[in-house]
Amino acid sequence: MALRFPRPAGRRAVRAGAAAAVAFALLVWWLVSLHGGASPSGRMTFATGVPTGVYAKYGDLLKEELAREMPHLDVRLQRSQGSLDNLSRVASGEAAFTLAAADAVATYRDRGRPGAAELRACARLYDDYIQLVVQKHSRVRSARELKGLRVGVGTDGSGVQLITRRLLRAAGLDLDRDIEPVRVGIDLMPGLLERGELDAFFWSGGLPTNAVQSLGRRLSIRLVQLDDLIGSLHTLGPESRYYRAAVMPVDAYPELAADQPVKTLAVANLLVTTDRVDADLAESVTRTVVNSRDRIGRTVHAAQKVDLRSAIFTDPLPLHTGARRYYLSVKP
Repeated sequence: MALRFPRPAGRRAVRAGAAAAVAFALLVWWLVSLHGGASPSGRMTFATGVPTGVYAKYGDLLKEELAREMPHLDVRLQRSQGSLDNLSRVASGEAAFTLAAADAVATYRDRGRPGAAELRACARLYDDYIQLVVQKHSRVRSARELKGLRVGVGTDGSGVQLITRRLLRAAGLDLDRDIEPVRVGIDLMPGLLERGELDAFFWSGGLPTNAVQSLGRRLSIRLVQLDDLIGSLHTLGPESRYYRAAVMPVDAYPELAADQPVKTLAVANLLVTTDRVDADLAESVTRTVVNSRDRIGRTVHAAQKVDLRSAIFTDPLPLHTGARRYYLSVKP
């Protein structure tokens, strides 16, 4: 019986095999590109804020999400004095990412501070609400009535002090002459008010801010409306355009037992980095921020406002190329 050997593959079969191999290679390349390549590794520093503020809590929770999504990335958190301090840290390379309010970013850029031209944004996050806190029996019903009083204005280098200074100007007051400014942060202001060492304090943060919430459980306090300052505030210069009218709902702080909402101002927060940061890392961090909104939002309620449709509006900063790549990848 004659032996039969397999016939050599024809040219058509060879071409079909080669085409399949190319198609497979393209599929692998597309999947790798879609997910930004290998998971980022190394060390990354994230500047947050004072320990009892929303920035710090958000940073703590985001670190957990980043660890889940990028297990080879060692994320270190830095506490800071707030927005202006954060921008300085990122611009100098001390931190790679941070949070900062849009008005503080505009001020940093307009003043030509070191590294301002290199700043980039990855996302618009949530709004900070400007809060003027007094004891419930206080006579203060407007910031115009703070003259001669001891007022917590935030630490030097903080976004709170930047906003406070502008609000007082809108109220016809000068921070250095017309009040007794106490330059401390939200970690100290509630205790000073509780002990009668402050008459009022300003705070800019997401709702609710844990320190204000905790103070409301111990002391009868009230939030003062700031709506009467909006018109005057918007005449102070181009940077004031980042403030918008807003309302703090009654349920923002149930502990205060308020009977009506409080009209105030709000300003957007941005996730900030520089153009020196690797595009793959920026893309991955942006993806994690957006995808973790609901999980972080269960603890930091302000984070529930992170929205894919509005996240790209990062004025006054341009988007980082890595962040732009992420948004294009999820564009419907």
